[in-house]
Amino acid sequence: MTAQPHHPSYASGVSDTPLLGDTIGTNLLRTVSAHADRDALVDRPSERRWTYAELLRDVDALAKGLLAQGISKGDRVGIWAPNCPEWVLLQYATARIGAVLVCVNPAYRSHELAYVVKQSGMRMLVSAVQHKTSDYRAMVQEVRGDCPQLDAVYFVSVSLSDGYTGSDGWNALAAAGEGTTDEALQERAATLAPDDPINIQYTSGTTGFPKGATLSHHNILNNGYFVGETVRYTERDRICIPVPFYHCFGMVMGNLAATSHGACMVIPAPSFDPAATLETVVAERCTSLYGVPTMFIAELGLDDFASYDLSTLRTGIMAGSPCPVEVMKRVVAEMNMSEVAICYGMTETSPVSTMTRVDDDLARRTETVGRVMPHLEVKVVDPATGLPVGRGETGELCTRGYAVMLGYWDQDDKTSEAIDRARWMHTGDLATMDEEGYLAVVGRIKDLVIRGGENVYPREVEEFLYTHPAIADVQVIGVPDERYGEELMAWIVMRPGEEPLSVEAVREFATGRLAHHKIPRYVHITDAFPMTVTGKVRKVEMRERAADLIARPDTVR
Repeated sequence: MTAQPHHPSYASGVSDTPLLGDTIGTNLLRTVSAHADRDALVDRPSERRWTYAELLRDVDALAKGLLAQGISKGDRVGIWAPNCPEWVLLQYATARIGAVLVCVNPAYRSHELAYVVKQSGMRMLVSAVQHKTSDYRAMVQEVRGDCPQLDAVYFVSVSLSDGYTGSDGWNALAAAGEGTTDEALQERAATLAPDDPINIQYTSGTTGFPKGATLSHHNILNNGYFVGETVRYTERDRICIPVPFYHCFGMVMGNLAATSHGACMVIPAPSFDPAATLETVVAERCTSLYGVPTMFIAELGLDDFASYDLSTLRTGIMAGSPCPVEVMKRVVAEMNMSEVAICYGMTETSPVSTMTRVDDDLARRTETVGRVMPHLEVKVVDPATGLPVGRGETGELCTRGYAVMLGYWDQDDKTSEAIDRARWMHTGDLATMDEEGYLAVVGRIKDLVIRGGENVYPREVEEFLYTHPAIADVQVIGVPDERYGEELMAWIVMRPGEEPLSVEAVREFATGRLAHHKIPRYVHITDAFPMTVTGKVRKVEMRERAADLIARPDTVR
């Protein structure tokens, strides 16, 4: 009998739509030429708004200011601020002159700021004066003495208490280019190539120092463009962007998806606020809304949620961390987002590798992360051998193509650990691919729990526990155990008004519906999970705290 051929977990994104060969600046000029009078950017907190013609006017004024301050092609210019119009202006101004925008996490403290400034070789920093409890001005002053290559710092106000007028620093930077000609800007633009590095984003590495993923015009412009194509953006769309600009979700999937289609970028608040987000959707008649799952959970959980008229919404993107099935169903049914998409990716892949399609049924859009994006390749491999596994089998997800980063800034050794000789980016995520090419992410390689020799994927247990009517959110981790090697621990956020669940209640709910080795031994009731600023749950921190929690009976049920 002839053996059946192995059907490997590999797929490529075939498309009749070609990749863009532009720089970000050239693409913006094309959009302005076609849509000069349409809304480009709206900032709800300050009630400022720009048409595309006005956006280009202010972007180019700022670009000339950078030229006047001696910023050369390839120089690193940092931005350390929450979401605000100035962030967007600097994103496009640096792209216009070929400076590399370094995105600094708004949650960083002074030692993290110092590391990023030094590691990137940053010459200029544009910083907020303050945000929430962070005094950015004081922290910048603290690190400047140790960063001699940092020639200039400009501050910008993003606070309502300061009237959003912009500080003298920001105004001075914009005014510095008044003597710089249009010809000088055009001369610089003529020296730029799509494959030039244009952006450094520091990964929120859970161990050691973060690494600077270096991305080109070609990387992020095309990724933003094809994300927009996949959710069918046109110049009539208005995108509410409550996710942070400093991350790819905001600046690529949000801003670049918008400007490559003539759509409007709408900023609801400097940082996420569920009520402000929904108020903005209503006031600005947004057609698309972005968020990580915890953001949608917070919006759905508002006491007055039903009072918001969300009828203008048709689409949006949920990404950043695994999307609970029950949450996705409520977003579709109760937020009018019938075409909402799930995106999967990572900073190092610009970021989106796979995405659900508008015509995918609800099962596909709740149980998978979609199919490979146009012009990219994906495969699922055995982590031990590197060989593709069969369809339906679990392995490490890898991706290759235009979206894979240039590398980690000034860290060739770290780059070679992540990108192999054939230019496959190894994601560290465990996934399966079905016969139609749809991918399901079942967890991180490092999150896999091995209990008594049995592999347990926390995502599967989380999805089951989400179906409990009293549970609002849940995360499952592995904790050390003398007998089984590891045991499961569930961190649970209760729905408002619900009594905390005991471990016995959780066990009773799961018995007969989950295999016994998948039922959590420990249950910790909490108000919130430790998170990164981009909304990713920090399971490494949860594991670090677990031993102490288990030792205190009052905190583990």
